Amino acid sequence: MSEENPGRTSDSGVSIQASESSPAPRSGGGRPQGGPGGRPSGGPGGRGKFFRRKKVCKFCTEKIDAIPYRDVRLLQGFVAERGKIVPRRLTGVCTTHQRRLTRAIKQARNIALLPFATRH
Repeated sequence: MSEENPGRTSDSGVSIQASESSPAPRSGGGRPQGGPGGRPSGGPGGRGKFFRRKKVCKFCTEKIDAIPYRDVRLLQGFVAERGKIVPRRLTGVCTTHQRRLTRAIKQARNIALLPFATRH
């Protein structure tokens, strides 16, 4: 490295100047690329990495009409770790079955088959 040139030199011998000013602004107003959380967006344009499968109601596909409140194993899949009922948009259950599921979870809580909340 020569003392005349304060910049760095690459392997090919070309001089690279180190800019001491602030970096040039990125296009897009300085916002990070991609969706929320830095993930690639899957919106219009179809450039997203992840393909989200359409959620189908488990009870409709298995043709379950009545949701038994005594079936704790089934109900626990729709209750979060903290004891909250998981919303439809996360589970993929249809509206009618979500209402029946909610009623079954509340019945199971009332007769102490499911906890209202976690022990903390």
